[in-house]
Amino acid sequence: MTAVQSAPAAQTTTWNIDAAHSNIEFAVKHLMISTVRGRFTGVSGAVTINEQDWTQSSVTATIDVGTIETGQEQRDAHLRSADFFDVEQFPALTFVSKRIEGRGTDHFALVGDLTIHGVTREVRLDASEEGRGKDPWGGERLAFSAKAAIDRRDFGLLWNQALETGGLVVSNEVKISLEVQAVKAA
Repeated sequence: MTAVQSAPAAQTTTWNIDAAHSNIEFAVKHLMISTVRGRFTGVSGAVTINEQDWTQSSVTATIDVGTIETGQEQRDAHLRSADFFDVEQFPALTFVSKRIEGRGTDHFALVGDLTIHGVTREVRLDASEEGRGKDPWGGERLAFSAKAAIDRRDFGLLWNQALETGGLVVSNEVKISLEVQAVKAA
């Protein structure tokens, strides 16, 4: 009789995004000369890590569009309106990862479906794990950072005005920067 060894079961851990310690930020050119920055404060989701094969890990996230903040309430109201995000009809942005590519935790690409304004497109986030550690309350935490650039027109965000001097009021390119902290699920 010969013994058959089975492959060890994949060890996965789930980490819940900590909205209070995460930053979901964006930057766009205004009048083609300056950059306006903003952020979303309402984020939830989970990171599931396969410790044996990092490429088999996954991320899901939901962002409450109504939590947009740019430091100027009139602009925030305009961004929530039907001209831009149309929060009444599309209250959330979502991201669902499809695959992870790269060299491991130091630097990798997180590829997934981003849905904005009811339109889903594949995006690639350049990401890295920033660290892991215990918090003072006995929990375990981990942090990631990621960056990407998207064309807002790809998601149906078309409002703009032409400038007399050429160019547009709002650039089409939106730079995204994420600093995400997550707490290991019990």
